[in-house]
Amino acid sequence: MEDVIILGSGCAGLTAAIYAARASLQPLVITGNEFGGQIATTTEVENYPGFPTGLQGPELTEQMKQQAERFGTRLEYDEVIEVDLKRKPIVLKTHSATYETKALIVATGASPRKLAVPGELELTGRGVSYCATCDGFFFRDKEIMVVGGGDSALQEGLFLTKFGSHVTVVHRRDQLRAGPALAEKAQRNNKLSFLWNKVVTQINGDGALKQVTLKDTLTGETSESRVDGLFIYIGHLPNTNLFKSQLEMDHEDYLVVDPYLHTNVPGVFAAGEVHDKRFRQAIVSAGFGCMAAMEAEKYLASLD
Repeated sequence: MEDVIILGSGCAGLTAAIYAARASLQPLVITGNEFGGQIATTTEVENYPGFPTGLQGPELTEQMKQQAERFGTRLEYDEVIEVDLKRKPIVLKTHSATYETKALIVATGASPRKLAVPGELELTGRGVSYCATCDGFFFRDKEIMVVGGGDSALQEGLFLTKFGSHVTVVHRRDQLRAGPALAEKAQRNNKLSFLWNKVVTQINGDGALKQVTLKDTLTGETSESRVDGLFIYIGHLPNTNLFKSQLEMDHEDYLVVDPYLHTNVPGVFAAGEVHDKRFRQAIVSAGFGCMAAMEAEKYLASLD
């Protein structure tokens, strides 16, 4: 029996763990498949307060983990495969164990959105990637293409210029969604260029990526472009499948919460990009983690 279990090990989950542990709740964090969440796949984090020279994403989550463990947080490197929120206490099953908890903080985040075009699945890991930090090294002196027009696409595109001979950013519109400072930095980089009003309709290769088929969004014309590495940054999908029919969600499957991060089930709270589709920043997720832990503490106190 646990007082509180936290699902997820990104900024939201680890901050929730720090606050819950300092409240003497001895939280258990079940990390999920990938420790650290999305921020752990990010290269330079330059906008997290307290780090004036910036730091690497994995470094940030490792420091959060150490801080949480210092106050008594326990981590299980496992994945929850089944939950029963109708029971009190709440029951969770992982690949290796079954847990009961009085309170639950869902900080499962979101996962990269796929293009859903022919060849994507077959060539993922063979030239197609969603993580520049993980795979950029493999494309040293190669031709790289990045799909997307937001902050993530440009941040990772700039990072990939350290490896590739050239990086081409493909965007479906003629204007970027990224912030002005980042857009200006990308446009100044002579190893990075843009293809406007284009979408990838097919990914081609025989065992390894060779080329992509591009379609012009204005004319409908198609063309082929040779590329060695394709990195996709077109948004995210919330990791909420586990809670369907148990927790209220919006039309995009993000969890619905009240202003204090309560879900529709008493004792279940949400924190981070599992409900936040507007801000999507590490510092915001950390704030939500703090809020969720404080609310969980109040909830547990009300049970006494």
